[in-house]
Amino acid sequence: MEARGGIYEHAVRPLLFSLAPDTAHAVAFAALGPVEHFATLRAWVTAALFPPPDERLVVRAMGLEFPHPLGLAAGFDKNCRRPRALAALGFAHLEIGTVTAHPQAPNQTPNLFRLPADRALVNRLGFPNAGAEVVAARLGAARRRAHNGLRVPVGVSIGKSRRTAVNDLEAVIVDYSVALDAVRYVADFIVVNVSSPNTAGLRSLQGSEHARALLARLAPRTGGRPLLVKIAPDMGDAELEALLAVVEELALAGVVATNTTLERSGLATSAERIRAVGAGGLSGPPLRERALQVVRRVRARLGGAITIVGVGGIERPEDAIAFVQAGANLLQIYTGFIYGGPQEPCRIARGLAEWVTRERAQTIGQLVGCAAVHS
Repeated sequence: MEARGGIYEHAVRPLLFSLAPDTAHAVAFAALGPVEHFATLRAWVTAALFPPPDERLVVRAMGLEFPHPLGLAAGFDKNCRRPRALAALGFAHLEIGTVTAHPQAPNQTPNLFRLPADRALVNRLGFPNAGAEVVAARLGAARRRAHNGLRVPVGVSIGKSRRTAVNDLEAVIVDYSVALDAVRYVADFIVVNVSSPNTAGLRSLQGSEHARALLARLAPRTGGRPLLVKIAPDMGDAELEALLAVVEELALAGVVATNTTLERSGLATSAERIRAVGAGGLSGPPLRERALQVVRRVRARLGGAITIVGVGGIERPEDAIAFVQAGANLLQIYTGFIYGGPQEPCRIARGLAEWVTRERAQTIGQLVGCAAVHS
């Protein structure tokens, strides 16, 4: 597999990590600004960083075509400010958001923390966004511009507004419906986020009765767009099986597995630092094994027809391979992008191509759910 390292890890990342996480994020977005707005620069970045076309890596799922399996998870571009720049970096799909029916500010700061010893992040941002209508308008405008640069599928994640009481199910359904109606004609797919740990009570919507009521109302409103649900890694087996039964009953297009975790076991970071950070969802390598377990269970329960997007701790080609073996058709990264830098999509895609070659497979789809990699 291709070695890690280079300018980003040895120079750029230390500089960014010397800044507060929210400041570093703002700096990164500023740096992506010229790529977003100038077609010539986007073309240069694409030529330098986008993985070479490889028909064996193409994923055809949910009526869409993805150049390779790896995309960018929701949370990085919450407001659709840099979709063309991010597509130019080599991601084969993007998930924008999470957006809500009503615009809302972040949870109280500080709300984002690095755990470098674990190459992990903890966040308790709580769906800060400009509102589904504004974000949908931005995505629509990006698609309409000449040389738009959006050559890959773009999905939108929708969530519950903080102002809507979670114990009023009808109000919750209306809230999600407003967000869905705003984005359905500009998104290539839509992800219903009922699993963030940072909106009070949100995970109760993963219970089978609430999930059925919500998803049954949303499914007919998508305008033909694929509808997926994003699930938590912290559910017990019985709760997960009950939710997957709802997914099967309603014939949803897919499952995104998984969101961040509340678990803190097995970390290299000191207990004192963990206590100081406090609440929030943990992402990165410590989540990987549990995310893999959930992907396996989803594939075993729902069979081969459904699309599974594997998320959680992917930062090397070997991690991506493990998720495909476990049953994921598509993959997403966020924390791995923060730690690995802009070459991460190409590095992982090249590693997947090398794996397909070693396995003598005609397509990567033939390896989804396979039991082992032959050395």
